[in-house]
Amino acid sequence: MATTQVLTPAAELVRKNGVRFPNESEEYRRARDALLAEEIELRRHIERVAEQRRALPRGGEVTKTYRFEGEDGPVGFADLFGDKQTLAVYSYMFGPERKRPCPMCTSLLSAWDGEARDVEQRIALAVVARSPIERLVAFKKERGWKNLKLYSDVSGDYTRDYVSAQDADVPAFNVFTRRDGSIRHFWSGEMGFATADPGQDPRGAPDLMPIWTIFDSTPEGRGTDWYPKLEYDR
Repeated sequence: MATTQVLTPAAELVRKNGVRFPNESEEYRRARDALLAEEIELRRHIERVAEQRRALPRGGEVTKTYRFEGEDGPVGFADLFGDKQTLAVYSYMFGPERKRPCPMCTSLLSAWDGEARDVEQRIALAVVARSPIERLVAFKKERGWKNLKLYSDVSGDYTRDYVSAQDADVPAFNVFTRRDGSIRHFWSGEMGFATADPGQDPRGAPDLMPIWTIFDSTPEGRGTDWYPKLEYDR
């Protein structure tokens, strides 16, 4: 039987913390300690959610033979795994009807490009979009990405099954596993406008964009009118 680990109460951990900064007031420290207790509880909740996610029953088997155009030619879905047993696929909002890709997706993928080689030590990572591979490669060069693997879903079969049945140009993040000779869907981000809280961006949890983690640590926060750009004045 699994044993339940007894955690030290957050308030007790806060008392052990002992951090102080120059010239801070007692009012600040009381508020900061109260916030620290909530941050500890948030960390613990994130761990509980991740554990629950890992314990999901087996997802639906992938039975279709999806085909993609990669930077080195045609590939099948199984090829995206490489030598790994888990595959994460980000669906990029860069359909053929778009003149330019989604700036928000691009900001996210720019951060991931720097992490891709580390990510791929454990799992396979693929970026899929509906635009022709030539457009994807051209923008990859423009943006300076070096490590992300881009694929074109030419037929749209994968997109209609795992992103949007209407083949809408929307983002998605799906995780698949390859175990015991079969490929199965493991998890997908399912939070969107239907699950959004009032006054909140309909983001998922955990949030995949590192930039929001940085902004959430500042007094400005995420704001209501900021949006990433594809180009910036130098």
